[in-house]
Amino acid sequence: MATARLPRGAFPAQQGVSFRAWAPFASQVYVEGDFNSWSKTATALNSEGNGYWSTIVPNAQLGDEYKFVVVNRDTGEVLEKNDTYAREVTNSAGNSVVADPDFSWTATDFVTPPWNEMVVYEIHVGSFTVDQSTPIKRGTFRSLATKLPYLRDLGINAIEVMPSGEFPTDVSLGYNVAYPFAIESSYGGPNGFRQLIDAAHQYGIAVILDVVYNHFGPSDLDGGLRRFDGWSENNGDGIYFYNDWRYVTEWGPRPDYGRPEVRQYIQENAQRWCDTRYVDGLRWDATNTIRNVYAKNNDPDHDLADGWKLMQEINDSLAAQPLWNMKISIAEDMKDNEWLTKHTRDGGAGFDSQWDASFVHSVRQSVITPRDEDRDMNSIANALMHRYNWDVFERVIYSESHDEVMNGRARVPEDIWPGNAGSWYSKKRSTLAATLVFTAPAIPMIFQGQEFLEDGWFQDSKALDWSKEWKHAGILNLYRDLIHLRRNWFDNTRGLRSQSINVFHINNSDKLIAFHRWGNGGPHDDVIVVANFANRSYDCYNLGLPREGSWRVRFNSDWSGYSADFGNHPSYDIMAHAGSKDGLPFNGCVSIGPYTAVILSQD
Repeated sequence: MATARLPRGAFPAQQGVSFRAWAPFASQVYVEGDFNSWSKTATALNSEGNGYWSTIVPNAQLGDEYKFVVVNRDTGEVLEKNDTYAREVTNSAGNSVVADPDFSWTATDFVTPPWNEMVVYEIHVGSFTVDQSTPIKRGTFRSLATKLPYLRDLGINAIEVMPSGEFPTDVSLGYNVAYPFAIESSYGGPNGFRQLIDAAHQYGIAVILDVVYNHFGPSDLDGGLRRFDGWSENNGDGIYFYNDWRYVTEWGPRPDYGRPEVRQYIQENAQRWCDTRYVDGLRWDATNTIRNVYAKNNDPDHDLADGWKLMQEINDSLAAQPLWNMKISIAEDMKDNEWLTKHTRDGGAGFDSQWDASFVHSVRQSVITPRDEDRDMNSIANALMHRYNWDVFERVIYSESHDEVMNGRARVPEDIWPGNAGSWYSKKRSTLAATLVFTAPAIPMIFQGQEFLEDGWFQDSKALDWSKEWKHAGILNLYRDLIHLRRNWFDNTRGLRSQSINVFHINNSDKLIAFHRWGNGGPHDDVIVVANFANRSYDCYNLGLPREGSWRVRFNSDWSGYSADFGNHPSYDIMAHAGSKDGLPFNGCVSIGPYTAVILSQD
């Protein structure tokens, strides 16, 4: 039985299981599996006349393993291939599995946090925790779920899960996905992922999934995507990939975005994660490699119009879905290209937000620079004020991400003092960077373990050192306090959730900067942030203030409760007096310690 209405891949049907594959250069396609004793020719698929082949197998059932047997029409070559749409595989070198599409969700009333309230925590499943019940003693979705109460109490309301599509072996960053529709079996497979999402929603935490569409593989593609029906040109990788000079990327073969069937393949993958209350957003890896052959920002001669079209079509498709609601689409482009977050009707790619390279590079450089006199407060000011278009939440900002701290590149505390990441200098200046992350106008993000001063560079084979949660409990409390202020936990810092910023004081000689955040203005809304990037303190540093009256200290990063070796330089509430200063109508004296940030607002 053949019908174009059958879904691609393998799905339960009214009478058995339907199978459907795209193989335009095949003369015949069969399906073999548990249901026919793995006969290569007993169960033929019928040609639909459009490159697709399909049938319904009455005696197939959920859990059956299977593969397609594809006969190339030109050479007669017979290929055994996994289903490129497989929702589950035994492993990346194993068999496809007829997966159950149903799941009993419990957190059905969850709503994704608004972007101006979102605080993101980036996680690598395999190294975040250790699941002692597994033979490989690696992290799983189940072990990650045990830490959800910890993340909730920290104030996190969104986790970004690094790529979890099926990849070769059990240890990987996830950016070498071989089966995009299947969830990594060593993490817990599709049901493990659903259970994580359901649990996260119960704790009020959104789940953003990292997806990889700029390349596939390169490993373990032979069993599925690579030369699926035997066709290729120029010794290329077949129907799913460019077969000319455009196929080359730094990481693996580039999909052929010009083929409608390939664009549809990727679009259905993106849609899959967002259907049936699945994930709350997608973070696209290396969009610069999708939109440009050589991944350059200002290289129109090598722009990939097909890639722009792919991003536009998918973002438009997702935005049109009723379940999308406030879900978010994020680009990792790192080229400061405002067109990524412009609307598709204006020629943009249609992303809601993108990782902001200008922020992380400026802030990180400022805190790791050894000599105070070499720090540039103008660079910090530009990082604070940077925006791509009209909306400040079109950028995600951070001082650590997996990209910044892997392959031997150090965490910020280690970069500040190599070999002595627990030093006073490392703690003071790394938390100064964190303060800017949570007080600048944008979507803030931290990387796993950053909140308890993890110093080892990130490796997919090495678990976080959770003993630091107690060793650096004060630093953890500092991050918790910052996140609570960012989310207006106590209704006295509403301005940190707003669009507005005024960097009104830049002292590049003494290395001190101050800025004003506000929404509607007034008590509980106006917020002043003062950041001292030098190793000296002030008992009375005169600054402008936007309103008269008392300004309460909500946060002082020099408090000894955060670390016993912090100076506990007193930061007093301020009384604003009449008299213009820094372009503001009032002024007052701030008391601030070395390498310290102070946050103030009014009752």
